Amino acid sequence: MVLEIINKPEDLRKLTYSELEVLAGEIRNLLITVVMNNGGHLASNLGIVELTIALHRVFDFSVDSLIFDVGHQSYAHKIISGRKDLFSTLRQKNGISGFPNPNESVYDLFIAGHSSTSISSATGLALGKKIASDDSSTVAVVGDGSLGGGMCFEAMNHAGGVGANLLVVLNDNDMAISKTVGAFSKHLEEFRSKENTTKLRKDLKDALSKLPIIGESMDWFYEKLLGALKNHTGAAAVFEAMGFRYFGPFDGHSIEELEEELKSLSKLTGPRILHVLTEKGKGFTPACKDPESFHSSAPFTLDNEGGVIRLNCTCSDNTKSYSKVFSETLFDLAEKNDKVVAITAAMSGGTGMAKFAESFQNRFFDVGMAESHAIPFAAGLAKKGFVPVVAIYSTFLQRSYDQIFHDAALQEKLPVIFALDRAGLVGEDGPTHHGVFDIAYMRHLPNLVLMAPADADDMRLLFEFASKLSSPSAIRYPKGNVCSFMPEGYEHKPVALGKGEILKEGMDATVFAYGRMVAPVYAAASRLSAEHGIEIEVVNARFAKPLDDDLLIAAAGKGVIFTVEDHVLSGGFGSAVGEFLLDKTGGDIELRRIGIRDEFVLPASLSEQDEEYGLSEERLYQRFLDEFESLK
Repeated sequence: MVLEIINKPEDLRKLTYSELEVLAGEIRNLLITVVMNNGGHLASNLGIVELTIALHRVFDFSVDSLIFDVGHQSYAHKIISGRKDLFSTLRQKNGISGFPNPNESVYDLFIAGHSSTSISSATGLALGKKIASDDSSTVAVVGDGSLGGGMCFEAMNHAGGVGANLLVVLNDNDMAISKTVGAFSKHLEEFRSKENTTKLRKDLKDALSKLPIIGESMDWFYEKLLGALKNHTGAAAVFEAMGFRYFGPFDGHSIEELEEELKSLSKLTGPRILHVLTEKGKGFTPACKDPESFHSSAPFTLDNEGGVIRLNCTCSDNTKSYSKVFSETLFDLAEKNDKVVAITAAMSGGTGMAKFAESFQNRFFDVGMAESHAIPFAAGLAKKGFVPVVAIYSTFLQRSYDQIFHDAALQEKLPVIFALDRAGLVGEDGPTHHGVFDIAYMRHLPNLVLMAPADADDMRLLFEFASKLSSPSAIRYPKGNVCSFMPEGYEHKPVALGKGEILKEGMDATVFAYGRMVAPVYAAASRLSAEHGIEIEVVNARFAKPLDDDLLIAAAGKGVIFTVEDHVLSGGFGSAVGEFLLDKTGGDIELRRIGIRDEFVLPASLSEQDEEYGLSEERLYQRFLDEFESLK
């Protein structure tokens, strides 16, 4: 195996092109094997193998700077840059991250898990190098989906204006997480369609180089012709208007062609952009056919016919995921109310909007990787009498904080519904993807109503309730499947603004559980009752804002109050309860807050993370029991 002799990037430079092709295949096999076992971002990494090899052959990124946008396309980079033997630990507890991480390697400069940031960081590096008289290269690799994000245009406008010495590699696979959308994507489509122009350019250069005597001195003439060719096609207009010299498009799976162009570009200065065309999922048929599903894949196996068997069920009874329940709920709301519209930021599949998009095409909007734009866009729809449901992962909605404040909450009576998918702990993706900050960054904003369901039926009730509000609201719900935990036949109480739901009576203490935490709290409290006769009242809080004043005041008179949430303790649901009770009682309360410590959560399985932070049924049971033992 060629891969066996690759222990550092310089080892690549010893290989022939035929050996490099073998290496690319071996890297893909390793990617598939590890992701089958561990889960991870597969399709994007399969598509960038040759480009990664070419970059490392041309540049020395122990000295030069390489920044991956988003970072989920960095697996081959990790393998090449000395982490091959650790790659089997990908996304595991105490293993290597699924994203670049400076704590792992000098070849990783930034932790990167959100889109459209790389050109900004690279511009800062390039200008910093200029001040420090550092002539090393700076390279940013950005996808076509990310390039549609506003930060990329802001960064390119700046970099082009100041002439930053920066190479941007545009990895164009016509996909973000979902299919790339928008006017810029359509412009790139024109680039992709000019295959004959690209071939003409290559044939022209080859012909000029073969001319007797003068061939090697014809580069200047080639550059002039190339400039005329680009002006003729108009392909470079957008980039060159922003101060970037454009080169491409080139075959992103030809190591030899990529290496040749990268060597040429490494000798130039100023802002340049190299446009390469790649196939998302290359080398693995299921990922090529369905790159969206294999963007971020749970562990899987293959049947005898090569079909994919998903191994992502977190419940023994194989119940629906929260995203699936949201999908059905949104569809039902839209059928009943023709004012309901849906908005996603390049994640129609991941957020469960595919069914809605197919059935209500004129009421569905994919704004691309532009979360900041999505919020005022929704506000505009709300202003015209619609009920926009904006489904964005909790961690990505952080990118819209100012818009939530300025364009939704401040406007007072705009019924925008934020559907916060993947709220709370999400397992192996690590600190860039845990949705553990949304309560804190939203609850201090006036006019916002914050909710979280205990299970699937509760989720349907909360969305129905939100659709009738005249103010903006947010409903957070976790990654994974919904597990039923209440006795058969139980029906949730109707939703009333700011009112919780008592699920289990008890006079020894009260636990206010929020969202996903209701199920393990209920189970732990039921065990304490059966095994020790300790009767804890369990409240499905439902609301983090407004709080249930009556239930909280009543609980303060009983004894110890617990709050449980899969969110950081700082500024979270428990903080809200503590602030309220402090104001009402002057501090004469026994409050115990259970949640996530003031730290970024590292990759591990969800069950391991629940154990770490005391959120599992067993840890909650022991915490409650220890509390009562200490009071004896």
